[in-house]
Amino acid sequence: MRVVVMGQAAFGEAVFRRLRDDGFDVVGASAPGPSGGRHDPLWAAAEAAGVPVVETRALKDSAGQEAWAALKPDLCVMAFVTEIIPHEVLELPRLGSIQYHPSLLPLHRGSSAINWAIIFGRTETGLTIFWPDRGIDTGPILLQRRCPIGPDDTVGSVYFERLFPMGVEAMSEAARLVREGRAPRIEQDHAKATYEPPCRDEHAQIRWYEPADRVYALIRGCNPQPGAWTTVEGGRLRIFDCRLTGEEAPGMPGRVLRVDEGTFDVRLNGGVLRVMRVQPEGEKKIPAGEWAAQAGIAPGYRFR
Repeated sequence: MRVVVMGQAAFGEAVFRRLRDDGFDVVGASAPGPSGGRHDPLWAAAEAAGVPVVETRALKDSAGQEAWAALKPDLCVMAFVTEIIPHEVLELPRLGSIQYHPSLLPLHRGSSAINWAIIFGRTETGLTIFWPDRGIDTGPILLQRRCPIGPDDTVGSVYFERLFPMGVEAMSEAARLVREGRAPRIEQDHAKATYEPPCRDEHAQIRWYEPADRVYALIRGCNPQPGAWTTVEGGRLRIFDCRLTGEEAPGMPGRVLRVDEGTFDVRLNGGVLRVMRVQPEGEKKIPAGEWAAQAGIAPGYRFR
């Protein structure tokens, strides 16, 4: 079976290598073009293997589509695709296209599925391999896999520790099912669908008056991107690594309780947040206690 892989970054590369290891005839790849003089990992892996590469954005014009069609694919495997691809391109392979999505569809359609699952306080998520159609993550389901969201998980830990390796395995299994003619097309229950927008700064502001678990979920659901933020002297401070300590403390929410060399503690409504890593506006991430010392933040200061 002639397979083309469309994707990017480490996940796209891992799926490309896995399908080749599985014995699939990978005849082409599509990835973002070079940026800053560097090739995307999928692009670089395909080029090193002597596999033709078409820039993903080129698939939106006739020249790119002709180059893609010339590969004569039986199946397109979409591993981490962020561009909107014309439906005609997805229908071009003889057996169609299959796509990875990091949620249990129809929940959390959209590009920030992991972020919102954590922000909303879910204790479980997963991945879906589906047959894309003209909608956004609305196509029939081929297979799904579930995984837990732990109380201290971030977007980074859920993705890299679970959904990345699970996704490579799932894409391999899905492609094998297509090759064997056993791949299902299970319609999604659209009445249960949720769709959230890309998680951006407008969604990431910390409201210190909210319950502790909600504040903590927001910070974890924005780590590492876009980074939950608060303001200090008119500038934005992004908060990344942190923990709820299990303590209770009196006073107003947002009040700094203590500062040490590496961390500082903030009183929340229903708990205490130990902040371990922050990023001042325009600077690199640094230990939270180090930033507090530099900024003159002492116990009694209040974030608002």
